[in-house]
Amino acid sequence: MQEEPEQQQSEEPQEPAAEAAPEEGAEAEAPAEAEAPAEAPAAEGAPAAEAEPAEQLSPRERRKRARATAPSEQRPPRSPEDRARERAEQRAKKAVARQRWRAKRKDRDSASRIAGERQDAGPSAEHAPGVRKTQQGVVVSSKGDKTITVRIDRVGRHQVYGKVVRKSSTLHAHDERNEAGEGDVVRVVEARPLSRTKRWRLVQVLEKAR
Repeated sequence: MQEEPEQQQSEEPQEPAAEAAPEEGAEAEAPAEAEAPAEAPAAEGAPAAEAEPAEQLSPRERRKRARATAPSEQRPPRSPEDRARERAEQRAKKAVARQRWRAKRKDRDSASRIAGERQDAGPSAEHAPGVRKTQQGVVVSSKGDKTITVRIDRVGRHQVYGKVVRKSSTLHAHDERNEAGEGDVVRVVEARPLSRTKRWRLVQVLEKAR
């Protein structure tokens, strides 16, 4: 009779332990449920990452990928003679196309050139002689027959420094009557080539030498 209460007492403390076990399990399940919503945003963010713009490819890369993915046609085996004949035919076709293109370009260029020449020509005008240059200088030599050497003096300011610069040059002029002498001031005008060095002609003796 005394053994039964002891068994009851031994069984009673075990019941709270059994009851505590489910509570611990509930507590273990609660964090798991709390963690589940945290994973949900990550799953929702996946489509956003996939919605990012695709990689920008250059036209060359796009053509390369298109060729790689395009179905290839299998040709029957050909002999070297057949390949050489095909290459010759392709070259002949390209040569004909080049000739046609060059002919069209030549015609177009010639037509545009003719049209430009007509626009530039404008109304025809009578030919008028140009104005000949004249120079005034001092005769430095009259030893040659019908030839005088004239010195042309020029005075001007330097373009950068502003200093007065004096320059002189000589030319040979044709004197048909040998009128000019050394020291005379004369006026000469340009003329056709009269000799290897004469391109000028005496017009007037302005002042005789004293």
